[in-house]
Amino acid sequence: MNTRKVSIVPPEEFSNLKFQPAPESSVGLPAVTSAMKHISEEIGIIDGLKVINKMNQHGGFDCPGCAWPDPDHERSALGEYCENGAKAIAEEATKKRVNTDFFSTHNVEEMSDWSDYQIGKSGRITEPFYMAKDSSHYQPISWEEAFSKIGKKLKSLDNPNEAAFYTSGRTSNEAAFMYQLFAREFGTNNLPDCSNMCHESSGTGLSKTLGIGKGSVTLEDIHQSELVVVIGQNPGTNHPRMLMALEKCKQNGGAIVSINPIHEVGTNVFIDPQNPLKILKGGTKLEDLYIQVKINGDVALLKATLLLMLKAEEDRPGTVFDHDFIERKCDNYQEFIHHLRESDFGTCVQESGLTEIEVRQFADLLISKKKIIFCWAMGLTQHENGVENVQEIVNILLLKGSIGKPGAGTCPVRGHSNVQGDRTMGIWEKPKEAFLAKLDEQFGISSPRKHGFDTVETIRAMDAEQIKVFISMGGNFISATPDSQFTGEAMKKCELTVQISTKLNRSHLVTGDEAIILPCLSRSESDLQNGKQQFVTTENSMGVIQKSEGTFEPASPQLLSEPAIVAGIAQTTLSKSKTNWQEMILNYDTIRNHIEAVIPGFENYNSRVRKKGGFYLPNGARSGEFNTESQKAVFTINPLPKNTIDANHFVLMTIRSHDQFNTTIYGMHDRYRGIHNERRVLLMNPKDMQKHGFEKEQVVHLTSHYGKETREARNFKIIPYNIAKGCLGAYFPETNVLVPINHVARESNTPASKFIAVSVST
Repeated sequence: MNTRKVSIVPPEEFSNLKFQPAPESSVGLPAVTSAMKHISEEIGIIDGLKVINKMNQHGGFDCPGCAWPDPDHERSALGEYCENGAKAIAEEATKKRVNTDFFSTHNVEEMSDWSDYQIGKSGRITEPFYMAKDSSHYQPISWEEAFSKIGKKLKSLDNPNEAAFYTSGRTSNEAAFMYQLFAREFGTNNLPDCSNMCHESSGTGLSKTLGIGKGSVTLEDIHQSELVVVIGQNPGTNHPRMLMALEKCKQNGGAIVSINPIHEVGTNVFIDPQNPLKILKGGTKLEDLYIQVKINGDVALLKATLLLMLKAEEDRPGTVFDHDFIERKCDNYQEFIHHLRESDFGTCVQESGLTEIEVRQFADLLISKKKIIFCWAMGLTQHENGVENVQEIVNILLLKGSIGKPGAGTCPVRGHSNVQGDRTMGIWEKPKEAFLAKLDEQFGISSPRKHGFDTVETIRAMDAEQIKVFISMGGNFISATPDSQFTGEAMKKCELTVQISTKLNRSHLVTGDEAIILPCLSRSESDLQNGKQQFVTTENSMGVIQKSEGTFEPASPQLLSEPAIVAGIAQTTLSKSKTNWQEMILNYDTIRNHIEAVIPGFENYNSRVRKKGGFYLPNGARSGEFNTESQKAVFTINPLPKNTIDANHFVLMTIRSHDQFNTTIYGMHDRYRGIHNERRVLLMNPKDMQKHGFEKEQVVHLTSHYGKETREARNFKIIPYNIAKGCLGAYFPETNVLVPINHVARESNTPASKFIAVSVST
C-alpha cells in the first residue's frame, strides 16, 4: 500500500454562501445566460457555438451528459441541448490543459486538498502519464510503455479475477463491447459499472416483473400520455430536456404528478427558451399535483393508492382495473390482491408522511386515467428496498393495463448518456449464458461463467487485497462511490490503477501503488483511424441506437480513442489472442459487425445506424410481450419498508446541485434552490429547525449511524428549505463519506445513498 498523504474526501472548507428564495420557474433566459457564461469561460462564444450546434443533431455527436432521447425525426435548428448539456460540452472542449508542466508544478498530495470543482476545472489531459510507487508526481510516458506496463502487470497476476474493469456510462457501444470482450478473454467477469450505483434496482425489478431491465416508453408515448407521474426524480436539473416532453404532454391534455421530498422548481413551471411567446407569458405550469412524500415513503404511498384503487374497482367493477389485460398477460394477480386486502390503509398513509387527502388526490387521478407513465430515478432506486419501489410501480401499471400500449409504461430515466448501452454491450458482472455462448462462438474464446464483482463487491475486494489491478474506463470512481474514506483506503491497496479519462478528477489522485492515466478523445473530437474518419454509437434512455461523430480538432495530437486504448491494452496482455484487435480499430464497422453477430436486435447494424435517427432495439414490454419465466408480467408482493430510526435522528438523502452532473462540478451555484457560492449546505425543514433549536446558516456536523458504525462529515451550513419534515438533503460527493458500504438495496446491491440515518451536532 502506497504511503502518499492524499485527501480522499473533499476539503471541509466554506466559500461565501448567498441564499435567496428559489425561483418559481425553470429554464427560460436564465438558463441561456448560464450556458453561454460557461461556454465563454471554457471555449469562447464563437468556438463554443460551433460545437454545441453539432450536439444531438443528425450528423453530429451525442451529448456527453444525460441519456434523455432526441426527437426521432426533426431536430430543432436552434439547438437540441439544455443548459447542463452546454456546461458538459464546455468542460469537455475547454482550452485549459493538464500537461507535463502542470504535473511538474502540482503533486497529487497538494491537489487532493483541492475541491472537486477546482480539480475538474484543471483542464483536458494531453498525454499519457505514469506515477511510480515512491513518487507523488505524474511523469509523461509513451503509449507503448504505458500499454506494456499494464500488460505486464495483468499477466503477472495469479488469477484473472485479481483485476477489475470498471466502466462509466460515457463509454460508446463500440468501446464497451471491446472492453468486455477483452476482460472475458483475459478470464474475468469483474466488470463493475456506474449502473450498479444508480439504476441497478430498476433493471432488477423490471426484469423480474416485465422480462426486460429497460423502460418501455418512447418520447412520443410521453406526449400522448393521460398521466405522467414523476417520482424520485428532479428533471429540471438532471434531465432538463425532459421538461419539453412534459410540456407537450400538458398541451395534449395530459396531467402531471410530481412526488418528491423536495419541491423542485423544474416540475413546477417550465419556460421554453426557444419560444419567445412562452418567455413573455411566463412559461407553462407543469405539475397538476405535488406530493411531498417523506424519504422512502414511496411504497407506503403506492400501496395506500393501490388500496383506494381496489376499493373503487369493487364499487364500480370493470371501470378501474383492466381485467382483460390482467387475465391474458399477467401472473400472480390473486396472490397480489390477497396481499392488498391484508394491508392496512391507515398504516400506509402514516408511513408515507402524507395526509389521507393527498393520497386520495393521487389515487383519483390513477383511477380515472387509462394511459399512465411512471418516470423515476435515484430517489427510488438508492434504498434498501429500491427493487421493491420499482416493483410497486409496475403493480399499478399492470392493474391499469398501462404497459405495452401507446402513452403508457415504465420510464426509468437514465443518468449518463450511454449507461444503458454499456449494459446492452455486455458490461455486466452477471452475464447471461446466451450472451457468453454467442461471444465465445464469434471469437473462439472460453468466457468465464463465474459471476464477477459489482461496484460494492469490488470495493470490498480491494479492501481485502483480492483486487490488485483496477482499470477504469471513464468516470470518477472515488467521488462516485459510497463510504468515501473506506473506498479510498481500499483503492490505495491496489498495486496498479489505470484511469482512461478526458479530464482530471479525484480518482487520479487517490490511487494504487502505481498509477497510469490514459487520455482519450471526447465525444466532440474527430476520430481518425488510418486516415479515415470513424464514428461511434450510443443507446439512449428509450432504447434508440444512434450515431455519434465528432468532427472537431482533438485537444492534443497524443490522444487516442477509447476503442484504440482497449485494443492497445489487449494486444500487450493477450499474447495468444485469436481476436484481430487491429482490424477492429482500422474500421469501427468491424466492431459493429461483431456486435451484430453476438447481440440480438442489431441486425443490419451498420446500415440502420447510418439512417437519420438510428433505430429502436426490440423491447418486449413495449409491445406487450414479457420475457419472464411464465412469459407473462408478474405482480409482486412488496412489504412496507421498516424505516425505524432514533427519535433524535434525521434521514439524509444525497442530491445534486444545478451546477453539477454526476460527480462533475460545473460551478458553485444551485440556482433552482436559491443557493449560491457554497456546496457544504444542509437543507432542513423550518419546523425541524425550530423544534431542534437550529438557526439559518448555523454551522453543524453530520454523523451517520448504521448499526454500531458511525461516520462523520463536518462543516455544513443549515438552509431552511421546503423539504419533508424529518428529512435532510445535502450534495454529493461531499456526503458520500456518510454512506455505509454495507447499506445496500436487496438483490441489486445498489448503495442506499438516499436513506442515511444521521444526527446533527454543533
